[in-house]
Amino acid sequence: MPSPNHDDRGGSAIDMLVLHYTGMKTAEAALARLCDPAAKVSAHYTVDEDGTVYVHVPEARRAWHAGVSSWAGETDINARSIGIELVNPGHEFGYRDFADAQIETLIALCHGILLRHPIPSLRVLGHSDVAPARKEDPGELFPWERLARAGIGLWPKGLASDLGPEALGRYGYDPDAPQDKLIMAFQRHFRPKKLDGRWDGECGRLLSGLLRLIGPASGA
Repeated sequence: MPSPNHDDRGGSAIDMLVLHYTGMKTAEAALARLCDPAAKVSAHYTVDEDGTVYVHVPEARRAWHAGVSSWAGETDINARSIGIELVNPGHEFGYRDFADAQIETLIALCHGILLRHPIPSLRVLGHSDVAPARKEDPGELFPWERLARAGIGLWPKGLASDLGPEALGRYGYDPDAPQDKLIMAFQRHFRPKKLDGRWDGECGRLLSGLLRLIGPASGA
């Protein structure tokens, strides 16, 4: 299902993978919007709940999926990323678990993308990671740990730490975003069982574990 909503990457290398949920009532509505020139939004792929993959934009082109966003000081996330939408009504229309068939297909799709592009594990992110003030997707029900076990993205082992939320910028989060939104985005990705927007010792230990995984990239 090709979308007309794309343009040139402007010479940027592809080094990010950003995952979303569609956040619309039906898959049909989401697919129609992603392919509507008036909507001016798109993604490279959509994965339906039954595992069907829809291809919208060639990977060499910039799809319009991240919007106003930032990671590790970079703001044109679309220019350097592949965007994948997962059919799910989202928090507004009845957020639900992601189907097994959908996640199995997503893992296979991501493996292919990671073979084609040198995307570091720390740059496999959710929309809420790169736009914490605006977005919640793919949300706390998304199985990030399952993807990490399959070699896609990172999952931390907690380390003794007294790190505060100001250290989120060392991982890549936008330090200028509202702190409560940053904490919620971090919790949605790495501590989904307790979403309270409050920084605590467990959050500090998880962040410390992530910074240990990425090593010198963290500035630690």
